[in-house]
Amino acid sequence: MSSASKADNKASLDAASWMFNVVTSVGIIIVNKALMATYGFTFATTLTGLHFATTTLLTAVFRWLGYIQTSHLPLSDLLIFVLFANFSIVGMNVSLMWNSVGFYQIAKLSMIPVSCFLEVVLDKVQYSRDTKLSITLVLLGVAVCTVTDVSVNTKGFIAAVVAVWSTALQQYYVHFLQRKYSIGSFNLLGHTAPAQAASLLVLGPFMDYWLTNKRVDAYDYGLTSVLFIILSCSIAVGTNLSQFICIGRFTAVTFQVLGHMKTILVLILGFIFFGKEGINLHVVMGMIIAILGMLWYGNASSKPGGKERHSYSVTASSSQKDDELPESSELEEKV
Repeated sequence: MSSASKADNKASLDAASWMFNVVTSVGIIIVNKALMATYGFTFATTLTGLHFATTTLLTAVFRWLGYIQTSHLPLSDLLIFVLFANFSIVGMNVSLMWNSVGFYQIAKLSMIPVSCFLEVVLDKVQYSRDTKLSITLVLLGVAVCTVTDVSVNTKGFIAAVVAVWSTALQQYYVHFLQRKYSIGSFNLLGHTAPAQAASLLVLGPFMDYWLTNKRVDAYDYGLTSVLFIILSCSIAVGTNLSQFICIGRFTAVTFQVLGHMKTILVLILGFIFFGKEGINLHVVMGMIIAILGMLWYGNASSKPGGKERHSYSVTASSSQKDDELPESSELEEKV
């Protein structure tokens, strides 16, 4: 296959992966909003545990059918990943409870510079001036769209810091583990989903009771609410898988930058389906700024020098494992 054909094929797969993530992520937000706002199922941590339990079931079926090959992931790496992932989930829920919506949105925006910091320090990635400016433009646009009142207190600030850093580390670790152990997205999900499901289903009811003062076992489960829970869990399988696919194909920073497109779509769909918050002029302006920033980022980061990983050394030592060797002897590797 020629290099042009390979590039076209990669671009098509990248676009398909991203669209898969956008559709499932926006879909699950709409379903969960209906489930929580309309039917009063406000047990977010327990619901996330059910999402991973459903994902675990599907990966087990796929492994039994032979679609997932046996792979190895050290227990230490698995535990580190689950620790980051669970702190991310709990931290986000607590941050939303203790902070204003405005500060919560600012905390979410700060994940991009934190992810950039992790890539620069851990992966020796360097960004061009245009790439940095495009990321700034995305942050500005989303801030104009979403940030309203901003108030913060000490415990809310601590919760936000824990949420942001744990989420950034969890997303970085997805990319890191796939590269280090040559594990596919579904394989990695097969390793991590059972541990996350077990821990969140044990922790979830207690965390949700602390956050809402309501017990999940005392909820009045009706046919419609149960159907929405099943629908949420079904979509979550695609959301979890698409996140691993996208971070594996791109990086945590690119995933965060493009992820704000989902924020724009959620604002639009929320207005269409729920109609509670109008889209005024400054929100529209923010959307336009953010979309322009995303387009600029895609163009800037794809250019030579836009975003490059510098290898630690050109020649590896004789004791270095083959799977740790650079793919080429060039000093810079495009990411």
